[in-house]
Amino acid sequence: MNWESALSGCSLAMDAFAVSVGVGTQEGAGSRAFTAAWRLALACGLFQFFMPLLGCFLGECSTRWFPALDHWLAFVLLAFVGGNMVHGYFMEEKEQKTDGVAERLGLLLSVALATSIDALVVGAGFALAGLPVMELAVIAGVVTAAACAAGVYLGRFAGAHFGKRMELLGGVLLILIGLEVLVSHLMDHGKIPF
Repeated sequence: MNWESALSGCSLAMDAFAVSVGVGTQEGAGSRAFTAAWRLALACGLFQFFMPLLGCFLGECSTRWFPALDHWLAFVLLAFVGGNMVHGYFMEEKEQKTDGVAERLGLLLSVALATSIDALVVGAGFALAGLPVMELAVIAGVVTAAACAAGVYLGRFAGAHFGKRMELLGGVLLILIGLEVLVSHLMDHGKIPF
């Protein structure tokens, strides 16, 4: 295992971990948290595994067109999921849906896609640099799955101790992660002059 693959694979898991902590704040005790943990771990882990491979396949083409869109897509998806969580916080008790992010397939796939978009570009970069993409994909997938499972339980613990406010905080954090992705990309490309 080379250090580039190990470091990149672990770094790619951090957004998914942060999102799973937010998702964990919505989940109740027992089997519901367990179900959310394995679903989020499976979805995010698989996306983090396959996206570098897809990036490798797209190769040089993806380095030309994808960086123009990746930050916008990640922002929109994370803002959508985060906004849904914030909306859930403000809904009246009688109107609340019992399904969390992990139980709604559309939201689950949105989270998995949004947190793995950068893995596509990293996979393309690894391929162009002649680095082992399969090693990166395996590390990113496994570390992300473990981080997501741990994140759901960490979020559940925080939610149990701090109440429904943690759901609001989790939603706001998802929106802020999306904004950070967008702003940092725009700054890196000189579109925001700070």
